[in-house]
Amino acid sequence: MIFEGSCSLTERHEPRRDITGITFVADGGLDQTFYLGFQDGALERVFLTPPSRNGQPPLTIERRLTDMQLHDGNLIESIFSEGNYLLSLSASGTAALSDLSTETLSSNAINLLKRSWTSHLCMRSSTPYAAFGTSSTTPLTIHSIENDRLVPTPSAILYTNTNVGNLLDNLPSSAVYGISRPPPSSPWGSSPQILVAGWYDGQVRCYDLRSSSRTSSSFGTPTPLRPVLSLSDPWSYESIYDVSCGGGSASHIAAGSARHSVVSFWDVRFPNLGWSVHAPGNDTSPVYTVILESSRLFGATHSRPFVYDFGPGVTLDTYPHLPQTRGFDGLKRKKDLSGIGYYVTTYYHYPSTIGNEH
Repeated sequence: MIFEGSCSLTERHEPRRDITGITFVADGGLDQTFYLGFQDGALERVFLTPPSRNGQPPLTIERRLTDMQLHDGNLIESIFSEGNYLLSLSASGTAALSDLSTETLSSNAINLLKRSWTSHLCMRSSTPYAAFGTSSTTPLTIHSIENDRLVPTPSAILYTNTNVGNLLDNLPSSAVYGISRPPPSSPWGSSPQILVAGWYDGQVRCYDLRSSSRTSSSFGTPTPLRPVLSLSDPWSYESIYDVSCGGGSASHIAAGSARHSVVSFWDVRFPNLGWSVHAPGNDTSPVYTVILESSRLFGATHSRPFVYDFGPGVTLDTYPHLPQTRGFDGLKRKKDLSGIGYYVTTYYHYPSTIGNEH
């Protein structure tokens, strides 16, 4: 991993221009085009031109502010892309589906009327759908996509193991902050009908939309669908801020928690054998985002991005160097024979082994 360059997308003291979402979009295999969501509700396409091997010319970007005014100036909380489609979600609950294959960026929008946090788009399913995580009595809902348009009424409501019955008005309020596809090698297969979600109550729940338990209630709304698997760190009651799937044997789930910079891991083949690890620095920050990619997990706290690398062949030159000053930014380097990486505290989800350091 090498540093290629940096660029600024805001002017100094420009209000409400924090970047709040990013997603790469299809560009013919170049992997150089992505969309950004901003605090002021704007969407912007960025085309990246990386430097050559000798660093010349330097990293350059081409920017295009879209003409989509779909979020009325509300903070864009989540953006997600698949194929030629872009799904954007504002904090106030406006969800917009945009077709990127058209010059005019044709879009349609629905209003969830709830404080909204995260979204997920699946166009590969036999019935394409979007999933939304909100703060409400129905924190995780599925909306079908018909004729390239979002259907305003949920086709499925995903909930907890609680015996909720048919009266949705009696459901307690909660929140879902992270949604992911399943691990490719999960016991349920890599079907697009499987979803993994991180909840406010600290649980990671896996759902199968093909479940026969989904039936229509007498009130014309879907009966809540219960999870096929629930996972949690028994030593932590913090909310789950993000989830990602893949990793070793393509069978792992990783979750970033709301405090103490903790990331938890589970192998869905052995769901009772989870373990957790603090990010370098062991500060009080949430882990805002996690991405499993091959043998690595990338994450970010309020202080720094970080990576856990479980693969072979890692050396001191695998990642960019940080200053060697003792105690740099609260980090302590390892002192073992390899000298690679930083001390982090890990613990297994068992009382007898908590507190091991690696």
